[in-house]
Amino acid sequence: MQEKMVYAGQYDNYGSCNQLINVLMGQEISSAQVFRVTNAYGAELGIDEQVERSLTPVQRQEVVYAEIDGSMIQTREGWKEVKLGRVFKSSACVVGTEQERGMIMESQYMAYLGDKNPFSRGMDELLDAYGGTQLKDRLVLINDGAVWIHNWCKDMYPNAVHVLDYYHASEHLHEFVGLAFKDAEAGKNWAQEQKNNLLESKTAEVIQAIIAIKCSTKQAKENQENLLNYYRDNFLRMDYKRYRKIGCGIIGSGAIESAHKAIIQKRLKQAGQRWSYKGAQNVLNLRVTNGSNQWCKVIRNIKLAAEKPPYINLAA
Repeated sequence: MQEKMVYAGQYDNYGSCNQLINVLMGQEISSAQVFRVTNAYGAELGIDEQVERSLTPVQRQEVVYAEIDGSMIQTREGWKEVKLGRVFKSSACVVGTEQERGMIMESQYMAYLGDKNPFSRGMDELLDAYGGTQLKDRLVLINDGAVWIHNWCKDMYPNAVHVLDYYHASEHLHEFVGLAFKDAEAGKNWAQEQKNNLLESKTAEVIQAIIAIKCSTKQAKENQENLLNYYRDNFLRMDYKRYRKIGCGIIGSGAIESAHKAIIQKRLKQAGQRWSYKGAQNVLNLRVTNGSNQWCKVIRNIKLAAEKPPYINLAA
């Protein structure tokens, strides 16, 4: 019953999940009971537990992907960022088609609400479990250009493949077009041409094309300069023609974007929720444990708790 309560508590809000238990199992369980049990077992699954490898060992021909990003949740101290990491192998990827989206069959996740340093150390340990620096160019690190993530990737894994998310690069391009072009159709065609050039690793040509646009407003000029700086700063991470030939050819952060929704937002961004730090982290611990197919850890801890001798108050 405790396992069912913990699973329900990490799956949906406490007010709803106790009703689900009552309907499906015929057991009268209060939301307070679900909260206490969920919180207790979630607290036992911190970063040290999350770094234990859940995927099979990496084979010689496999590529390991790692994506990192932040997602905001509402806490009692305002909006705070949850740092989320997702690791998966090329063998787990089902490549999509024009009619169907691709999918990743299994992944390992890490989530931390707080400073970047504990999270970074945890990601180091997690990637080390799959080969880390020994993978060299069979480790592909994809992110949206956040400075602290890029610095961590560059410092810890200089020989890995570093990829700026293609879709973020394209999004910045579209923002510029919306400000610089009065003719929407002309802007759309120009943007598509530049996106095609990016895919062919013609970033230098794209930069020159942006410079050639005469902006008529201050806002457009500022956006133009920001876009140029963004592409120049990330120039070495925009060799998309090469990246598409590595592993499964992934060049975007769609995997981590979907993980935000599945791991964090589905449970921790429901209407009216305001989390304590500990309460949010405990649920996150359970969410990533479940998402990484390591729920056996929860069952193990419940069994260990049941085997402990009863507490005796010797002072009584």
